[in-house]
Amino acid sequence: MPSQRRWQAACPNCGAPLEFASAASASAVCSYCRSSLLREGEALRKIGESAELIEDYSPLQLGASGRYMGAGFTVVGRLQLGYADGQWNEWHLLFEAKAQADPARSAWLSEDNGSFVLGFDAALPMAPPQAHELVLGASQIVAGQNWQIAALTPTTLLAAQGELPRPPELAREYLVAELRNAQDEVGTLDYGPALAGKPPLWSVGRAVRIADLAMRGLREDSSKTLQAKSLACPSCGAALAPKLSTSLSIVCAQCHTVVEIATSNAAGLAHYEQAKGMEPQLKLGSLGRLAVAGGPSLPWQVLGYQERCDLPDPNDEDAEQTFWREYLLFNQKEGFVFLVDSEDGWSLVRPLTGAPTQSRNLGASIEWKGKTFRRRYAQSYTAKTTYVLGEFYWRVLREERALVSDYEYRSGGKRELLSREQTGREITWSWGRSMDASEVARAFGLPLSAHAGLRSDASSLSSGGSGSWLRNLIIGLFIFFILILMIKAMNEDDCGSYRDTYGENSAEYAQCKRSGGARISSGGGGGGSFGGFGSSGGGHK
Repeated sequence: MPSQRRWQAACPNCGAPLEFASAASASAVCSYCRSSLLREGEALRKIGESAELIEDYSPLQLGASGRYMGAGFTVVGRLQLGYADGQWNEWHLLFEAKAQADPARSAWLSEDNGSFVLGFDAALPMAPPQAHELVLGASQIVAGQNWQIAALTPTTLLAAQGELPRPPELAREYLVAELRNAQDEVGTLDYGPALAGKPPLWSVGRAVRIADLAMRGLREDSSKTLQAKSLACPSCGAALAPKLSTSLSIVCAQCHTVVEIATSNAAGLAHYEQAKGMEPQLKLGSLGRLAVAGGPSLPWQVLGYQERCDLPDPNDEDAEQTFWREYLLFNQKEGFVFLVDSEDGWSLVRPLTGAPTQSRNLGASIEWKGKTFRRRYAQSYTAKTTYVLGEFYWRVLREERALVSDYEYRSGGKRELLSREQTGREITWSWGRSMDASEVARAFGLPLSAHAGLRSDASSLSSGGSGSWLRNLIIGLFIFFILILMIKAMNEDDCGSYRDTYGENSAEYAQCKRSGGARISSGGGGGGSFGGFGSSGGGHK
C-alpha cells in the first residue's frame, strides 16, 4: 500500500510543528495553541481559535488506525458539535491511496444512537432541497433516491481538532438534516454557514461496529479514564461507577439522582432527582444470552432500566393508560438492544439505521425488508419516561416524552414489531421480535419460580393485550365499582383501579402514582410502545 504524501509546516501563532497526513488537506487545528489554520499554498494562516474540547471519554483519538472494506485508514481530525440536548463527535478519517498519484479519500466516523456510522462525501447530481423546504418525517428525493427525513438539528461547531478537509466555522449555528432509507443507509445534508448561496454538503454512510474496523491505537481503557475522574453524585456524594466510556447519563445507586456524565456547568455535573421506583426483575449488571434478528445467541449485560407510560387524551373519557418497562442491554460487539416488558409480553428490540417505506395504504401500514407491518392503533400516542436506573448512552431528560406509532407483522404464530418515536425534531425507528417469558427466564438463568412473575408483570390494562380472561375480570371489577367511583370521583385515588387489580406493591400501581395518576376504563385503544428508547440522541449524535 503506497504511503501518503505528508506535508510539514510550523504553526504561525506558536511555532509548534504541524504535519499533514494529506497534502490536499485544507485546514488544521494546532494541538498546542488551538489556532484554526488555513493552508494557502506552502503557508499557513490563522483564521480563528478553536474552543477547548469537552471531555467525553470517547474510545477514539487522533492517530488511531483501522481497516474498512479492505482499505486502511487513520483518524486525523475531529469535529465536536453541539445541539440543544448535548454534543457529539464526527471523526475525520483519511484512507490510504491506492496509488502514489491518487488523492487520499476522506470519510467521517460519526456517533449514532450508541453505535457509529461511517460516511463518505458524495456529489449531488441535481439541485438539493433548500433547508426551509425540509419537513420532519416526510419523504425526500435526494441524489435520485427516496429518503425519509429523520432529524432536523440546529447545530453549532463547538470545537475542532487535528487535520480537516475544510476550515472549521466555529460558534455559528446551522442546520444538519439527517435522512434514512430502506437500504439501511444514513444521508446527511449539511447546510454549513460557509456555504451561503452554495449547495449543502452531502454524505452517505452505513452503520459500523468499532470492533469490526480492526482499530489500533484507541484510548487505553477509556472507561478506567472515566472512573479515574473520581465522579461523585452531586446530590449525595456517593461514588458513580459507569461501566461504559460512551455513557452520557448515570443514575446514582444510593439516592437515584440522574446525572449527566459528559456535561457540567459552573455548579458541577448537571443532574436532577427522582422518586424511587420499582426494583427491576432483571438486575442491573446481570448477563443473559439472547439472539437478535436471527443471529447467534450472544451474552448481553443489563446496563439500564426505565419505566414508561402513555398519556391518555384528557378529553377522552374512555381513554386508558398503559405501563411498560424497558431494559437497556449491551454487548461489546453488537452494541445496544432493548428488552421490553409491555402489554403483550416481552420483546427484544434494536434501533434501526434505516427507515421503513410508506405503503400505498397511507398511514395504515409500512414496508420493511419485504414485509408489510400494519398499524396497531388508529392514532399515535405520547409516551413518558417516569423512572430510570443504571446508565444510558443518551442524555436522559426528566419525564422525557415521545410521540409513538406502533406496527406489527404476524406470520406462522410469530410476531415482529416496528416502533416509530419522535422526540423534538428527530424520528427514530426500532425493530423487534416478540418473546415468551420463559425465554427471558432461561436467558438470564432465573429460577422456575420467577417464570410466573415475568408473565404477570408483562400484563397491562390495555385492550390491546393478549390476556382476554384478565380483561374480562377487569371489566367485571369496573362494573362492580362504577357507582363507588362516581360518588367518590373528587376524592378517589386516581390509581385505585391499578391498586385493586394488581395490589398496592405492584409495578403498575407504582408507575401510575409516579406518572401523576390516570383513571382507566374498559374502552379505547391504549398505548404500550413496542420498545422505544426515550431520547436516544439520534442521528450523528
